[in-house]
Amino acid sequence: MFKSNLFKWRHYEPEIILLCVRWYLTYPLSYRQVAEMVNERGLEINHSTIYRWVQQYGPELERRCRSHLRPTNDSWRVDETYILVKGKQKYLYRAIDSDGHTLDFLLTAKRDAQAAKRFLRKAMRAVHTQEPRVINVNRNPAYPKAVEQLKEKEELQKLVELRQNKYLNNIVEQDHRGIKRLVKPGMGFKSFNTARRTIKGYEIMQMLRKGQVKKVAKGAVTERVQFIAEIFGVAN
Repeated sequence: MFKSNLFKWRHYEPEIILLCVRWYLTYPLSYRQVAEMVNERGLEINHSTIYRWVQQYGPELERRCRSHLRPTNDSWRVDETYILVKGKQKYLYRAIDSDGHTLDFLLTAKRDAQAAKRFLRKAMRAVHTQEPRVINVNRNPAYPKAVEQLKEKEELQKLVELRQNKYLNNIVEQDHRGIKRLVKPGMGFKSFNTARRTIKGYEIMQMLRKGQVKKVAKGAVTERVQFIAEIFGVAN
């Protein structure tokens, strides 16, 4: 477990901060809506304060959860979806295994072979993944090029099969909806860095909800809350 005094000099208790961060990263709410919800409970917290908390503690939550993730299988589904940043489309690469468990994700400015290669490298290096036996992708021509280059550099075994079949990728396209519904209330992001940091929080909370963390069963809300408190060192 990582331990550090991340809450030093904060005006509010760590439990309140983590509550606001969890709510925002789990449910399709705006920062103002989360602020109203805690204000109803007698806490005067501004929406901009909650934004700052999400930007700091969302990526930290993702980092601390990584070592606790259950192993995934070797049948990959890879796809990209667009995310609006300053009104322009950026690309969120995402991959899940055949059981629907998230392998990894990467926000990029471009949708090309270089971006696909960066993402595949990141997914293969994740602590909970294994080298794929098969990679299912859509008809984007960037994927064959990226996979070929990785094989040439011996970063990917020659026997790994690449399948370009949109129907096999329905499972990952459906999985995108979980992230898109969280992005929608904010109507896009104002900067690439804000998007990157917030999406880290969205993705790890989705993984927690799926039961991908060893100590947390799928859909077990109380276990999820307790686990987050433990990894931040604020559990009772």
